[in-house]
Amino acid sequence: MTTNDDIPVIDGTADAETAAADPMAALQQERDDLQDRLLRAVAEFDNYRKRTDKERRELTDYITSDILREMLPVVDDLERAMSVPANLAASAELAAFHQGITLIHRQWLDLLRRRGVEPMDVVGQPFDPEWHEGVANEPADGRPDGQITAELRRGYRIGSKLLRAAMVRVAKA
Repeated sequence: MTTNDDIPVIDGTADAETAAADPMAALQQERDDLQDRLLRAVAEFDNYRKRTDKERRELTDYITSDILREMLPVVDDLERAMSVPANLAASAELAAFHQGITLIHRQWLDLLRRRGVEPMDVVGQPFDPEWHEGVANEPADGRPDGQITAELRRGYRIGSKLLRAAMVRVAKA
């Protein structure tokens, strides 16, 4: 073999061993890289799936809450219609009408309950601006300052989330 000072001389036996070892090492490195990419892709897809599931649940909850919130004035109107004094519902026709309104009101409340909506009992509770909408103050008359004295419009919640704040009167010392 001709040697040149600039070109290193390669021993043939060492070259064969290195060439045999390098392809194996290269294949193992490629395998490890592909396995790492696969694990990252699987993890990324799992995170994507979880994120889209969460977004879908949040959107569904938002839409459901929005629709239920729009239904609450109907329940309020039915409650006002049911509060007709007994002497005005003395005739059989008005009594039947009152009974029909009561039945419809009960069905609405059942529908709301099935969707997880609960009315809030607020009279006698301390005023909380996150859950109550204060519209008037009244003299305390022996009640603690800030206690709710009357409910003007019923409040509702879904689980631990507020659907509609209760409109209330609050004791003021």
